[in-house]
Order: sequence, then structure tokens, then C-alpha cells
Amino acid sequence: MAKKVLKFGGTSVGTIERIQHVAKIVKTEHDAGNKVIVVVSAMAGKTNELIKFSKKISNDFNKRELDVLLSSGEQVTSALLAGALIEKNIKSKSWLNWQIPILTEGEHSNARIVNMNISKINKFLEEGVAIIPGFQGISKNGEIMTIGRGGSDATAVAIAKLFNADSCEIYTDVDGVYSTDPNKIPLAKKIEKISYDEMLELSTLGAKVMQSSAVQTAMIYDIPLEVKSTFTNRKGTKIFNQQNIDYTKSVTGVAYSKDDAKITLIGVEDKPGVAANIFEPLNQAQINVDMVIQNISSDQKTTDITFTIKREDLLKTKKILENNKNIVYKNITHNDKVSKISIVGAGMVSTPGVTYKMFRGLADNKINILAISTSEIKLSVIIDEENTLNAVKKLHTIFDLD
Repeated sequence: MAKKVLKFGGTSVGTIERIQHVAKIVKTEHDAGNKVIVVVSAMAGKTNELIKFSKKISNDFNKRELDVLLSSGEQVTSALLAGALIEKNIKSKSWLNWQIPILTEGEHSNARIVNMNISKINKFLEEGVAIIPGFQGISKNGEIMTIGRGGSDATAVAIAKLFNADSCEIYTDVDGVYSTDPNKIPLAKKIEKISYDEMLELSTLGAKVMQSSAVQTAMIYDIPLEVKSTFTNRKGTKIFNQQNIDYTKSVTGVAYSKDDAKITLIGVEDKPGVAANIFEPLNQAQINVDMVIQNISSDQKTTDITFTIKREDLLKTKKILENNKNIVYKNITHNDKVSKISIVGAGMVSTPGVTYKMFRGLADNKINILAISTSEIKLSVIIDEENTLNAVKKLHTIFDLD
């Protein structure tokens, strides 16, 4: 008998018919003698609908009330799924965050799970299936808190840790993690096994299959994950420790995102502390800076500093820079029509020539590189947005992923 956490995403529970289908999957696991905890997302589109409702009231809707509003989506799904299981003669119960409770800390809309009382649910698992709404918890003051984007994944992994589950299965509308976006690149291949490190990089760099904080939690506590489809019986992608994988290729996947913008400060006075003066107010405003490039002028007196940020932070960043009295520069330019292309693979560590191969491939296809960022198992470049899919396709072929 195994203890399993099953998480079903919004598309998997998007209609009553799909909820009935999920109930069949859960029943199969329960009938096999497993102890089953199910974590559910809101029905597909429900969260966006609730956000639209809030904006009709105010574009600056109170954050506390927004958390109360948004948490209702997952609560609806959990009750419907519990009811569907009861109709199949499976004892089931939906548990709201305050009934368990799931304890969180942090800010509204961006909280994190720190603990939960597992005694009630452990007792219930002896005879039934527990359904838990993802994406939410409760503060020490009794306030409903949401966990942020991908919060249901994070909920599932946290529960798997706290219950010492044997596995955590993430059910989606795709049958695993692919070498790149299969909706855009038809030759993309499903990855059978991938390390936590690689999955964390891919999810951070644009892959939409799993949320990065959930992968990070699984990595810290060594919780095996499997991403699989709700709608097929095909095997999914297993995510676990790197030592369990035999690498035959240098690159595991190609990721891309169109969420970035590039800013250049031209003619910055070149002296000690200038970089700190530029980035300190951005840090205080919680603006995440990714790539940074510095070009020193021939007279050694000025420099151009280029960096990338999230596109949604562009206007805020420009305003902060323009109001910064601690830096001297000649001009600010920006480009929000860029994309970030990344190759990821643990095999890169022991394979020479990967960087050259990527740069040569882009050059041969007349794709200009605007910025570069590297880590041990990742190489990212910023390019013009119009070249995104061409670059992904070429790199996918160059690194033998087709």
C-alpha cells in the first residue's frame, strides 16, 4: 500500500465531465489499496474570470479580499470532485485550508506554506480519499492567503513532503515534459527522465508544465515527481535526483519566453559603486534583474550597462532610473520586442563546445545575440522576438533533439 498525492490542473477539471473522469482515476488508485490525497486547481478559466470580476469593482482591488475571492475557485472544484467520488461509493471529503489547517506566511497573493496539521487527514485516509484545494492556506491570524502562480503544484509537493508520500503525480493536459513546446515545434520529444536541476531551469526559463517553486521544494526534500496526462494512459516524465539518470546528450531541452525587456543605460559615469547605485533601488522595488552586460568606452571614463527585466516591469524600471539622483548617464534606451532562448542540460557539464555550437547555429541563421547568461547546466541568450521560433527550431535540431 502506497501513500500518493495526485494533483489535477485546471484543464483536467475544466468541466463536469472531466471532473467525473478524474474521479475514475482517483477511484482506480483507491481501489488498488493506496492512500490517496488529491490536490485540485480551479476549473480552467475560473481564476481569470474572478480577476475580471474584481477589476470591474476596482483596478486596485483590496489584496485581502482578492485572496478570499480567488481561493473560491479551488474550493468549488474540491467539493465537486468529492461529490463525484461519493457517487461512486468512495468515502471522500473536501478539506478547506482552515479545517486542516494549512499554515502559511508571507504577503497576500504570494504566501508560502510553512506547515500543516496532518493528524485529521491521516486518520481520514484510513477509510477515504481526502480532497484539498490547492493554491491557498491560512495565516497565523486566520486570514486566507493564496500562494501565487502555480500555487496548486506547490501545495501538492508540500503535502507530499509533510505526509511523507511515496510519490507525487502532477496530472495535466500533456503527457509529460517535452524537449521544447510541442504545440510550436512538432518534432519535440517527450523526456522520460529529467533531473530536478534541469526541470527547475526549464520551468524558470519558460516551460509551462510545472511551477518552479514546486520543483525546488521537491528537489530540497527529494520527493519523486511524475508529470502525466489526465486524458491518456501513456507513461509520463519522471523527475528525480540526477544520479538516477544516464545522460547520452549534452542538451535535454530548449526553452523560450517572451516575457523579457532589455534596457541600456548609455554613457554611465564609470566609477566604483555605480552598478550598486543603479540596481539598489530596483532591488528595493522587487524588480528582478536577469542578464547584465557592461561595455567600457575607449576613454575608460564612461560605460554602457545593459540588463534585462520582466516586460511587465519595464515602465516601473524606467521611472525608477529616471528619478535616480545617484547615477549620471547620457541616455536610456529600451527594447520590449525581445525573447529569451535557453538550452538546458546536465550533460553540458562534461561536453566541450556546447557554447560554440549554439552561437554558430544562431549565426548561420542570421540571428543576432543581444545578451548572454550562463550557468553550469544552462545557456541563455536574448534575441529579437521575431526570430523566436526559428531559433528554437534550429537549436532543437542542432542538439539532436528532433
